[in-house]
Amino acid sequence: MPIKIPDNLPACRTLEAEGVSIMRETDAVRQDIRPMRIGLLNLMPDKVRTETQLARLLGCSPLQVELTLVKLTHHIARNTSADHMASFYRDWEAVRDEKFDGFIVTGAPVETLPYEDVTYWNELTRIFDWTQTNVHRCLHICWGAMAAIYHFHGVPKHLLPAKMFGVYRHRNLAPQSTYLRGFSDDFSIPVSRWSEVRREDLPRDRDIRVLMESDEAGLCLLEDARARSLYMFNHIEYDGSSLSEEYFRDLQASKPVIAPHDYFPNGDPGKQPLNRWRSHAYLLFGNWINEIYQTTPFDLAAIGREEMRRQAAA
Repeated sequence: MPIKIPDNLPACRTLEAEGVSIMRETDAVRQDIRPMRIGLLNLMPDKVRTETQLARLLGCSPLQVELTLVKLTHHIARNTSADHMASFYRDWEAVRDEKFDGFIVTGAPVETLPYEDVTYWNELTRIFDWTQTNVHRCLHICWGAMAAIYHFHGVPKHLLPAKMFGVYRHRNLAPQSTYLRGFSDDFSIPVSRWSEVRREDLPRDRDIRVLMESDEAGLCLLEDARARSLYMFNHIEYDGSSLSEEYFRDLQASKPVIAPHDYFPNGDPGKQPLNRWRSHAYLLFGNWINEIYQTTPFDLAAIGREEMRRQAAA
């Protein structure tokens, strides 16, 4: 089945050119099928690119997926046009009474700041808490993952002496996990961050499981069973050219930057990089969507009832 996204979203043209099956809203209403409702809280500066990257991966499932783009209510995006935001995004305050099968929180370029100094931190923590009663499964990416595990478990982030930047080999530590079904034992994932979460800081009594790790780049993917969440600290969703564009952007801005690790062929920035992680990105998102489908209630209203009863009894 195709992914259902707004009819005029710029990602439509890109994904259709790639052969991704798109379902227009006008066609979706004709099918008597309950789609998987996935919300995307997009905190990245280039929102159009991030929409496209994630819609591409969500659209790989045989299930019908309905993508809802969500923005912070009290924060104005500076790098995306107001017309785009008004046309395609809904304020979180406008969707907070709704239920979602899945919800994704992206990274944001604020990772060197203390969490509490981020201007939208209070609203973001309310969203994290809201997911526990209104969302069946969550996927947090990069800074969004660091922020979520800090909020739920107090796990700190540590600033790095230099940016962890490039493509790094990772190990599959849980091949029996439903989220890693079909994964190789060894694979590559793009990394682009100034901070990290460390294994020794993970609480031992919270049922947090390390699924992927790199000898060089550290923790990559954690499963938090209590919060029904995955924390992905790296950028498996990136396009093949994402690191290249980031590198040349920083060069043009005269920022101190080195060529991304193990990315350009023979270390030559003049050569076209190869995407060596695409298949694993599709696998991860396909497995996540399948796990949601296998466990979510058919009645959306039933999502979060158990958690709400637990909170009421506490």
